[in-house]
Amino acid sequence: MPQTLAIDPGPVRALLEPHHLELAEEVSRFVRDRIDPLDAPLSDDDGRRQARDILALLAEGNLLRFIDPLDLRACCLVREALAWASPLADEVFALQCLSAMPILLGGTPAQKEAWAAPILAGGAMGGFAMTEPNAGSDVGALETVATRADGGYRLTGHKTLISNAGIADVYTVFASTDRDAGHRGVSCFAIRADAPGFRFAGPLVLSAPHPLGELAFEGCRVAEDARLGAEGDGFKLGMATLDRLRPTVAAAATGMAARALYEALDYTRGRTQFGQPISEFQLVQQKLARMATELAASRLLLYRAAWEHDQGKERITLESAMAKSYATEAAQRVIDDAVQLHGGIGTLRSSVVDRLYRSVRALRIYEGTTDVQQLVIARNLLRSRSA
Repeated sequence: MPQTLAIDPGPVRALLEPHHLELAEEVSRFVRDRIDPLDAPLSDDDGRRQARDILALLAEGNLLRFIDPLDLRACCLVREALAWASPLADEVFALQCLSAMPILLGGTPAQKEAWAAPILAGGAMGGFAMTEPNAGSDVGALETVATRADGGYRLTGHKTLISNAGIADVYTVFASTDRDAGHRGVSCFAIRADAPGFRFAGPLVLSAPHPLGELAFEGCRVAEDARLGAEGDGFKLGMATLDRLRPTVAAAATGMAARALYEALDYTRGRTQFGQPISEFQLVQQKLARMATELAASRLLLYRAAWEHDQGKERITLESAMAKSYATEAAQRVIDDAVQLHGGIGTLRSSVVDRLYRSVRALRIYEGTTDVQQLVIARNLLRSRSA
């Protein structure tokens, strides 16, 4: 990693407070000294083992301190820096945020102490279990059911595409307590991995090592106090969590894109063809200019959304959708250009830009696909026009 900052707050300095500028330097040093030296995992098993090590490092660096109370600009700065150094490190941080947020939003003081506190301290690894084989964007179609039994609940169903599946200690799980009510019948539960009837159903192997997998609930027994909020509050808690944290997905994409641009600048200045560095060719310069412009636009959109939240705006659905959809699509283009500029060497597994290329694609899908985000944007615009 270069000795410069992993994140350059310059373009968005006006949207940050002095403590954010200090954080940018702090987290840049942290990822340079502790995260970037880690070997990139080469297999799913490597990724699962390294995820635990990374969580310990995040706890040591006290980087989880911004989740409660949520300082969204700080979380974005952390994710941007982590994604620059290691997409896996970014994932570990993101899942701590995602798994803790429904507990922080809907939990009682006792539940926050029992469930959220260990996650925020890095003593417990979290998971966020919403997606199912037949329920992705349509949360109201959840088929996992929670029925009352023995003074608590029994959960039956299957979850898929769950990050940290098989390695998390506690999961926030979404299940239907009233199938006839659609999304209004969804409830949320905090469930430990050793709960009776809970089973890790197996890994799902991505092109970029990432602890993804399936979960099975086979009459999983949980107590009444495992439910977060009232019955039927699950959809609200899930959407509020995603709404708050969606700009951080844009931050992760921006961090990956920033690293790709850095690598492209470094490589094109050093690679000589036809008697001169390839950075002197105009078509190469055109790519670099486009990459830098898209990176700057992504930063402005994501930190605007985070700023709106931190100023106390109740909902940032529109701003989050704009930031997430634009930044993730832009990052895909920037990283693809970086691979192209590296030529054949950019497709080698040992190449930084190849690792970024394999990692960035999922960001355009999870926590709301680009297509869904564009629908959200349009509907918000039309609603405001008719008001």
